Amino acid sequence: MVSRWIYHATLPALLVATGPAETPELRAAIGTTQVRIDGRLDEVAWTATDSIMDLRQVEPNENAPASGRTIVRVVVTGDALVFGIRSEYAPGTKTVTFARERDAPLQNEDHVRLILDTFRDGRSGYVFAVNANGARYDALVNSNGEGENSNWDTAWQAATVRFAGGWSAEIRIPVKSLLFKPGLTAWGFNVQRRVQALQETDRWASPSKDIKITQTRRAGLLTGLPSFDLGFGGSIRPSVTGGGGRDSGITKFQDRSRVSLDMTQRFGANTLGSATANTDFAETEVDTRRVNLTRFPLFFPEKRTFFLEGADIFDFGAGLGQDVVPFFTRRIGLLEGKQVPINAGLKLNGRYSGMNFGVVSVNTREVDTLRSASTMSVVRLTQNVLGESSLGLIATTGDPLGRTGSWLAGPDVTFRTSHFRGNKSFLVGVWGLAVGREDLRGDRSAAGFKVDYPNDLWDVTAKYKRIGDAFDPSLGFVPRAGVHVADV
Repeated sequence: MVSRWIYHATLPALLVATGPAETPELRAAIGTTQVRIDGRLDEVAWTATDSIMDLRQVEPNENAPASGRTIVRVVVTGDALVFGIRSEYAPGTKTVTFARERDAPLQNEDHVRLILDTFRDGRSGYVFAVNANGARYDALVNSNGEGENSNWDTAWQAATVRFAGGWSAEIRIPVKSLLFKPGLTAWGFNVQRRVQALQETDRWASPSKDIKITQTRRAGLLTGLPSFDLGFGGSIRPSVTGGGGRDSGITKFQDRSRVSLDMTQRFGANTLGSATANTDFAETEVDTRRVNLTRFPLFFPEKRTFFLEGADIFDFGAGLGQDVVPFFTRRIGLLEGKQVPINAGLKLNGRYSGMNFGVVSVNTREVDTLRSASTMSVVRLTQNVLGESSLGLIATTGDPLGRTGSWLAGPDVTFRTSHFRGNKSFLVGVWGLAVGREDLRGDRSAAGFKVDYPNDLWDVTAKYKRIGDAFDPSLGFVPRAGVHVADV
């Protein structure tokens, strides 16, 4: 085995002290009439609703009062949550906003961001944001709150209105767009606002630079939630494309029309099943064009709806990054730059009693000269333990090229706490993987660990990965084999 060592180093960061540890609460009002989503906040429902307006600065002056008020109210109907937000400015402050497209990065313009932890597990959640133009952004909380997946999309509405001294927004999120733990009357909830002209970020719960808005363990509570009406909980989306032609004047007419079908079915509030047949990904956003000047493959994110639902459940290990991705969904339905037709696929994902589970099985057929007919499957299980920690397992079978004997399996263990030495965050994660395939010879394993102490006064992270020279998962992404990678 030829090994290479790759080091990255960063200096510790000096941070500001953590804010107060209390858990704030906002009580949702039960709406008796529908709220028109126009951004104006002029319905009667908003006048008798509890509100929050005590957001405090995260930056530039941690835990200081916000320069302008942000008033947030919530009305709940039988099938949706409706948020009313009024964003006011200090005198002389200008609105900075320019994006209008879906899922635009809003970090550098005025916007309001909502976080919902619908399972109250402190590890998962949903992100919804809107800027002063009404541009919407949504994402899944992933990596136990360390990041978010903005390629995920769901159905929701938002509208905004400008007024002298600020802007207001109304947001409607159908409960059918979310998975949640049944029986809960309170969800984790947080609000964050950006005032770009002042380089100011305000937050409701945990206004600390040490804490990310996606760390749902430090969120507040949205209380007074009723039992939601999910109805049948199913959806069917058929599609038909037509076309055809002759390659030359002497060839027969070739029919290129196709029929496809996608279905989803909720099994209660916390589990979603998906099925697809003769799948058509024509509506999927194209990849950003990039030039590769290295000998290593580029990583492109998944954008297909079938694979994005519940994508956070399939996250594996702490500190892997893009050096090791044991299950990379773009290995299915895409091969050597060509689209591989999917005959049928099934998917089940959800959370139950502290167990997070995801199962995918897809069958593809051959394309031209590529031996691509194959059945590929993956199972991912994670058990929540010790308040904020987890034990997990992943396993895959199948190969997009039809190579025999292909499998991957491995565990991951993550210990995480936000109460280390009182109110500090601390994480230790270890993981290991092994693969098999008839053509592999050499070290077919990979392993690593991460230690993270992201706090005031020190922000220290140490990560290490060892990747065997024959570690080549058929359904994974590994740009470099036979290396040791250390980050300090």
